[in-house]
Amino acid sequence: MRNETQPPAPGSVQTRELIGATLLAAGRPVRLAELSGLLGLGEDATLRAVQAFGEHLASAGLGFTLEAVAGGYRLVVPPGIAPHLAPVLAPPPLPPLSHAALEVLAVIAYRQPVTRAEIEAMRGASASTVLTLQERELVKVVGRSDAVGHPLLYGTTDKFLLEFGLKTLDDLPLLQNEDFSHLLRS
Repeated sequence: MRNETQPPAPGSVQTRELIGATLLAAGRPVRLAELSGLLGLGEDATLRAVQAFGEHLASAGLGFTLEAVAGGYRLVVPPGIAPHLAPVLAPPPLPPLSHAALEVLAVIAYRQPVTRAEIEAMRGASASTVLTLQERELVKVVGRSDAVGHPLLYGTTDKFLLEFGLKTLDDLPLLQNEDFSHLLRS
């Protein structure tokens, strides 16, 4: 049990156990500030402890690894091991997104917040797949536009970051100009 009066040392077994237990139990990326508060350490010391924990996992060969994603840290199964786990994983994966849905998602990711009409104008086609993207929790309504009728504004979610392995939206590939055609259509 942790001594409440004194935080654990950043490199201690107790710190490693707390980080591991937290990341395993959370089931979501845990932000550095959250870990810092839990451990009672400053963010620099916590970052060093998390990095040491990641190195420990990598060298121990335990079948999972530390991943920095969506502004936090989580435990994941390395890609080489994942196929062997398919029989025990549930639910079955969703079918892949259609080309149209990926186009709409790309427009939202790069232009957010954006209205459905703006998406349709950029694509030159319907943006009906917005509903599918909302159902998959990849996009959400982030507000209303000041335009006539106050249409809904769409933006991406943390699940979008998770699904595409991005730490932040800044990790999206840079565009050379506002022309999305090279990115969206093959």
